[in-house]
Amino acid sequence: MDFQRLIAFVVFSFSLLMIWQSWQDYNNPQKPPVTTQAAATAPTAATQATADLPTPGQALQPQTAPTSGSVETGARAIVKTNVLSAVIDAHGGDIRELTLPNYRENEDQSKLFKLFEERAGRNYFAQSGYIGGALPNHKTVFELVPGEYALKTGENTLKLPMRAVTAQGVEVIKTYTFTRGSYVIDVDTQVINRGAEPVEGFPYYQIMRHGQAPEGESAMMYTFTGPALFTEAGKYQKLTFDDIADNKQEHVKEAQDGWIGVVQHHFVSAWMTRDSADKSKREFYSRALGKDEYSAGIIMPALKLAPGETKTDSMRLYAGPQEQEKLKELAPGLEHVVDYGWLTILAYPIFVLLNWLENLVHNWGVAIILLTVLIKMAFYPLSAASYRSMAQMRKLGPRLQQMKERYGDDRQKLHENMMKIYKEEKINPLGGCLPILVQIPVFIALYWVLLSAVELRQAPFALWITDLSQKDPYFILPIVMAATMFIQQRLSPTPPDPVRPR
Repeated sequence: MDFQRLIAFVVFSFSLLMIWQSWQDYNNPQKPPVTTQAAATAPTAATQATADLPTPGQALQPQTAPTSGSVETGARAIVKTNVLSAVIDAHGGDIRELTLPNYRENEDQSKLFKLFEERAGRNYFAQSGYIGGALPNHKTVFELVPGEYALKTGENTLKLPMRAVTAQGVEVIKTYTFTRGSYVIDVDTQVINRGAEPVEGFPYYQIMRHGQAPEGESAMMYTFTGPALFTEAGKYQKLTFDDIADNKQEHVKEAQDGWIGVVQHHFVSAWMTRDSADKSKREFYSRALGKDEYSAGIIMPALKLAPGETKTDSMRLYAGPQEQEKLKELAPGLEHVVDYGWLTILAYPIFVLLNWLENLVHNWGVAIILLTVLIKMAFYPLSAASYRSMAQMRKLGPRLQQMKERYGDDRQKLHENMMKIYKEEKINPLGGCLPILVQIPVFIALYWVLLSAVELRQAPFALWITDLSQKDPYFILPIVMAATMFIQQRLSPTPPDPVRPR
């Protein structure tokens, strides 16, 4: 039996299986369990006037939603910290742009990476407001002092307040708080009822994004782009833009915990409560807004104020890289946005070990080499057993060939005698390939770790390799790998195949 051909066939078959699974995930993602039917769905013809405003379910007893308008621009403030730069517009107090100076664009690495941006056909905003006629929403024009704000030396936080007053005499002060070295933005909204009547509104926080993959994304390496949420009831759930457009999305709609956001390769934006132990009842929604734009968000319980009363609603926005250890500390399940799929049980320990090695050598490329060596050492007993089995099979080659010539076309008799020889010599005919099959899932998990780790983005290795998340610009490594594989194939003797026809 030609074990080299068998192993090549198995590896090729497993690769086809992985490609098929990725294709299925892309076109027909598995539907997560639905725990409740109380949901905010895509707007009907009767609600086109409020198409981009969420609607609470019956469980929250909503009031009439305010009238919406088109996306407009107004006075703007630019807030800069050491890890991000945010552009906030007076219309709704939206975060219209978010630039991460520590990262570069894939297509043009001379440009800083923008997670949020305002661009025709590629709008990506963080929005918030209240559902209720007496309170502002993300269409309301706030008063803010335009200009550039930056963290000063010795300061760890920077606050940007803005103010809106409704016709009913309700004053709303929305304050963004930015922290040095953090991708978390705290949003505190103080509501003061200066009117003569009680007011009520449902706080909502949403991500509005176009439905396209990030620019520069390789078509050969599919990674998920779309809304995602986590609850204890439904765990981590992903939604495709196509399902949202067809109103076929299925996810937990109501829970007492959880977060919601939008995931793309290496980065995530997510709304979450400030206190992870907060068990306030909340609703999750996802909807198509038209023109290839979508929103995914969270609706919190109603804020009710009597005349003269003041209350504050708080939420947190994370918008930054998918750094697993940091995400795990922010909210339960947030680390799952680094999605390894069904190989998570193998991939996560591999990443932990890779991260530990990088802390030792301070070079991700060297850490990958060391990790590969450690994995090969761990599998050495299996590899040695495989080589011994293949060597034994080579020794039996002449006997098997003689047996083939003796029994001719009587294949049943041939196989019976072959199994008898294997039993006498205590040889497992599959012993040469089974140890190799065991290693395949591990190296596939390693592939997903390297594909998903944002830590490798723009991480240099040596010489011409300046970004370990990108392909070799000169294709030197693929050529070297192909050459070594060819040399290894030429040096490996071809064992006789006892069942090959003459």
